[in-house]
Amino acid sequence: MSINNFGIKGLTNDQVIKARTIHGKNRRSYKKESDLFQALKSLIKEPMVVLLLVASILYFISGNIGDGMFLSVAIILVASISLYQDSRSRNALEKLKSFTQPNCKVIRDGEVREIKSENLVMGDHIMVEEGTTISADATIIHSNDFSVNESILTGESLPVYKDANKTNPLIYSGTTVATGLAIAIVTAIGNTTQLGKIGESLESIEEEKTPLEIQISSFVKKMVIAGILVFLLVWGIHFLRFREILDSLLKALTLAMSILPEEIPVAFTTFMALGAWRLMKMGIVVKQMKTVETLGSATVICTDKTGTITENKMSLAKLYVMKSKTIVNPEGVLNDEDKELITVAMWASEPIPFDPMEKALHSAYDQLTSSDERPNFKMIHEYPLSGKPPMMTHIFENDSGHQIIAAKGAPEALMQISNLTEIQKKEITEAIHTLAQDGYRLLGVGSTHFTGKKFPAEQQEFQFHFKGLVAFYDPPKKNIQSVFQDFHAAGITVKIVTGDNAITTTAIAKQIGFRGYEKQLSGDELMQLQDSELQERALDTYVFTRMFPEAKLRLINALKAKNEIVAMTGDGVNDGPALKASHIGIAMGKKGTEIAKEAASLILVEDDLGKMVDAIAMGRKIYTNLKKAIQYVISIHIPIILVVFIPLVLGWVYPTIFSPVHVILLELIMGPTCSIIYENEPMEKNTMIKKPRPFTTTFFKWKELITSIIQGLMITLGALLIYQYAAQQGFNESVTRTMVFVVLIAANIFLTLVNRSFFYSICTTLKYKNNLVPLIIISTIGILSLLLFVKPFAKFFEFETLTTLQLSISVSTGFVFVIWYEFVKWRKRLHHSFQ
Repeated sequence: MSINNFGIKGLTNDQVIKARTIHGKNRRSYKKESDLFQALKSLIKEPMVVLLLVASILYFISGNIGDGMFLSVAIILVASISLYQDSRSRNALEKLKSFTQPNCKVIRDGEVREIKSENLVMGDHIMVEEGTTISADATIIHSNDFSVNESILTGESLPVYKDANKTNPLIYSGTTVATGLAIAIVTAIGNTTQLGKIGESLESIEEEKTPLEIQISSFVKKMVIAGILVFLLVWGIHFLRFREILDSLLKALTLAMSILPEEIPVAFTTFMALGAWRLMKMGIVVKQMKTVETLGSATVICTDKTGTITENKMSLAKLYVMKSKTIVNPEGVLNDEDKELITVAMWASEPIPFDPMEKALHSAYDQLTSSDERPNFKMIHEYPLSGKPPMMTHIFENDSGHQIIAAKGAPEALMQISNLTEIQKKEITEAIHTLAQDGYRLLGVGSTHFTGKKFPAEQQEFQFHFKGLVAFYDPPKKNIQSVFQDFHAAGITVKIVTGDNAITTTAIAKQIGFRGYEKQLSGDELMQLQDSELQERALDTYVFTRMFPEAKLRLINALKAKNEIVAMTGDGVNDGPALKASHIGIAMGKKGTEIAKEAASLILVEDDLGKMVDAIAMGRKIYTNLKKAIQYVISIHIPIILVVFIPLVLGWVYPTIFSPVHVILLELIMGPTCSIIYENEPMEKNTMIKKPRPFTTTFFKWKELITSIIQGLMITLGALLIYQYAAQQGFNESVTRTMVFVVLIAANIFLTLVNRSFFYSICTTLKYKNNLVPLIIISTIGILSLLLFVKPFAKFFEFETLTTLQLSISVSTGFVFVIWYEFVKWRKRLHHSFQ
């Protein structure tokens, strides 16, 4: 029974082009502020931009036109850098958004094709099946026991049954197919769909901030408050001492600028957006930014068997025929009873198969029959996959009224509702054991007779004749053993969670060398356990068989209750709740239903679990590099703050060594380092042999914060020692300022190199491949050279060209007061090697 039997050819390519020209693409669009306007609006709210604006105005008022002009240019530079970073992040997320566009099936030129939903046109014939999201409004022309969940439009959670003969044979964009299959003609796309008409309200819903985003935002706000308090304090002290309002304001603004860590929120957005984009290039689509945060913390992965551990390439491998009580190879010579078993199994499948096992049954029927009966029969009723264990039943009828009622499903399900003796049940059980221990996936097959059309409400009310077993072989993926080894090395526990039976699952687990396959639990056993007992069993059990949606969900919640960070793979409609409940829901890009993809937070485009190893590695790398970047920001801001604050408050010989111009110059030189160099840093070699980091609510541990603070204080000490040395040598203010400035720039360069790893030595990290490191360092040295040796620049910034000795002392101080941390790292490595 193919599409041709319905007389459907669909649109031709020319008709598609014409329809698209008239009606456009199937996408919703609304009036929104331009991205540039939004970025400019957010920029105006930035504290640093506000401070620069105020400082430049004060310079102009006081008659210092040069400094006022410089700060005006600085505002443009800061704005340009922010807009550039914002643009990078936005472009990455836009690419991600387009990549996550759902696909749909369409009939064109008599063929079923899979296309992006935005490429649908008016008049297209779409094919929608269980588990898919409907991509446009359409009118049904053919359906099999078809029902739709329309809760997104109506709020009603119960499925609505529809077919071509109903008074309302319409389906709507955004709704999901609960059961069955339908073919429908598209009647509305984009903004003209029912969902499109209410879409403006959906567009206005803002994405919720992630925990890490909230923490970083909170940290920056606290620093802004600290900046305001220090600003008022310094303004007061300076005014009381010198009685000059404008000058006091400028000195206070200088300190306020040095306190603001405006690079941190920029770094966070850049790291997360570009991280998601890098994952997308690897074939891993991250739907939610918070997933990037969570990836590095995963402690448990619950993986499906079929299509995840195995190839999902089902071939009909064996038959167990009830009448003859024999196991038969379908490739050999088949008798009538063998053929009958295959035929009944085919009728129990969907008329237009999409499941690999059903495709294999239709293919086997094609090979054995000389007279194809499928065109003569029409499905008149369908019982979808249901029950525990699950089964499904199809009822077909031809023009003369002859009915075929066929069922297939878990062998136990068919055995329960078939008229079998105890001896027959024992024989079937032995056959199941024989086939399952070789790793075959088994389906029981049955048929029955029924008069009339008032079918029972439940398929289990039929009395079936058990026809036999069909066995499929789905070989394990070639790389799956090494994938599990990588997970184990990374400290991540793997659990197999499958709907298949224990014997088949054990056979496959043995084939791939899966650790702990002997520790098993079935879905029914799991549901009988008390919560406390289940939580303990969940930790030390590695194979879960005959699992159903409620059991999967309960397992995920039990693992979460034990503070595990749970990733779970899933592809079916019934996996939705568990995918949603897990910290990282993983849907398969090829075999996954749209509902599974919608519920998941991450999609593996090629259905390759090995990509999860890459995703976790990337998650750990992004998180580690973001920490390095923020630790760098904290460390480098401390000396800027204190070098401005201490001489002013203590009344040293040159109390205003740095003005707002110098602070913003330091910010412009040092600022890009954190988001440019550290975002591009490669993964450290020990990243995937560490245990997962604890998923705490705190981004920084005190130990890490103290490290950054001490590094900052050491650089401050070096800078202030040079200040005092220059003053004692009788150097003037310009020379002193220049030497302190060189110390800070040198310390910045060496800190960048030292903090590329908080474990490995600088000699190791210099070998890391990051082309941006030499580029940024050479650029920094180039800018410093211009400031020191080009007279107009030196004069403007009140610097002086240093002697070789002065320059050497300043650079050496910057080096010494940063490189000390290499000794700490050496101690760490020494301690680690003795463990």
